[in-house]
Amino acid sequence: MPPDDSQSQTRRPSRSRGGGRGGNTRRSATFTLDQTPWRVPLNPDRPIEPLDADGVQAIHRGALHILSEIGIEFLNEEALALFARAGCRVTDQNVRMDADFVMEMVGRAPASFTITPRNPDREITIGGRHMVFVNVSSPPNAWDLVRGKRPGDFATFQEFIKLTQSFNCIHIAGGYPVEPVDIHPAMRHLDCLFEKLTLTDKVCHAYCLGPERVEDVMEMVRIAGGLSHAEFDARPRMYTNINSTSPLKHDWPMIDGALRLARRGQPVIVTPFTLAGAMAPVTMAGAVTLSVAETLAAIALLQYAAPGCPVGMGTFTSNVDMRSGAPAFGTPEYMRATQMTGQLARFYGLPLRSSGVCTANAPDGQAMWESSNSLWAAVQSGSNMVYHAAGWLEGGLIASPEKFVMDCEMLQMIQRYFEPQITATTPEDIALEAVAEVGPGGHYFGCAHTRERYQSAFHAPMVSDWRNYESWEADGAIQTPQRAHTLYRQIVDNFEPPAMDATLREELSDFVARRKAEGGAPTDF
Repeated sequence: MPPDDSQSQTRRPSRSRGGGRGGNTRRSATFTLDQTPWRVPLNPDRPIEPLDADGVQAIHRGALHILSEIGIEFLNEEALALFARAGCRVTDQNVRMDADFVMEMVGRAPASFTITPRNPDREITIGGRHMVFVNVSSPPNAWDLVRGKRPGDFATFQEFIKLTQSFNCIHIAGGYPVEPVDIHPAMRHLDCLFEKLTLTDKVCHAYCLGPERVEDVMEMVRIAGGLSHAEFDARPRMYTNINSTSPLKHDWPMIDGALRLARRGQPVIVTPFTLAGAMAPVTMAGAVTLSVAETLAAIALLQYAAPGCPVGMGTFTSNVDMRSGAPAFGTPEYMRATQMTGQLARFYGLPLRSSGVCTANAPDGQAMWESSNSLWAAVQSGSNMVYHAAGWLEGGLIASPEKFVMDCEMLQMIQRYFEPQITATTPEDIALEAVAEVGPGGHYFGCAHTRERYQSAFHAPMVSDWRNYESWEADGAIQTPQRAHTLYRQIVDNFEPPAMDATLREELSDFVARRKAEGGAPTDF
């Protein structure tokens, strides 16, 4: 049975930990979130490269063939006009572009870029060996141990935003972590972005769902940062992620929003959603080739319209369950497709976005092994931005706070895995003096080398329980989702928002009120 909030599920007392461990969450008199400090981790590992050089060239040539001989449909008149001006072959809505044009445009894109939110201490870099994690984005439903599955609402949206701010391993407040269907679509972006910009001080995202929404979000980010229009345009302050409509199509609102953001210097991540066997060929090479072609087409457009604008290459290539047609994530095929796309992103000199996803319906074993596969594929591919890194269930139809907490445990483990101190080989790390002190048959618990390092030597979990079975059973035999639920409730119930200038908050509130009075954004784009 799901636990009642009133039942005793108390997390075991925090151990004293060294190494500067501290939280981004504000402290209350009753609760401290014991976690690793905020940082943007660097991935020290060489990427896994399942393709040889000929394989990379084969996919590259295949993508260029699609672009030059088959074409991509753009359901956007401005995009069609830009392509025609560039000398591409435009027939109705189909655009065919030569390889030289594509490669010249892709060559304009920067290999990395930084995004600076209203709190400059939360600045992030996208590219190189940097790796940042994004909260779950866009599920229509929520699920937790007490309330079960239900449509998303604004109160639940706020809870997820508080979790997003509280965990230092989450770097970006991405799309809506759950869609608040109790707010009218014309006003939803105004309320949601107000909460993002006041309950968090991290980088945030704009959906490309019509001109008014994109323009409103850019203005709200500008106001929250206390920026002039020139200061906003001078460097990235936010970003968007757009999806193609696979196969071989880009729709109107996504491209419209991407052009608006790119012209103001704000990053655009282009992520086709290609499911092998459904919206893409059943082979991974075919699915990746299609995805690369759709990505390059949009990037070529953006670089023609706004040369040098920051862009990223996204991968969301997986497979379907051929018995049911349902999407599957965290599969071996998903992992290989992510690694393959990473090779192509490095070939083009573009930052890479991937995802931490699963198909499970609850935060159970399946959820964690599929999510672990997805997250390690992101590490192995050299991904720079990992979407849906915390909280995703049911193939993106459910956001779960328990899963959010459990995923953050994994993210902290990945960040710890990256730390160079683990593989350091100085004389102090080789520890010959300690070996001599302990000698044959002794133990290292009490030696000086251990006493100097025991507080920070190893990863210390937030949710995992490392006690033996008898101790665990005597303390209530509380399983992982229950422990995660308790931690989620403690975070939300003790949350304090980050500092914000009162004048800027009032200006932001006035903007939201004015735009609501004007009717918000159309819902018939």
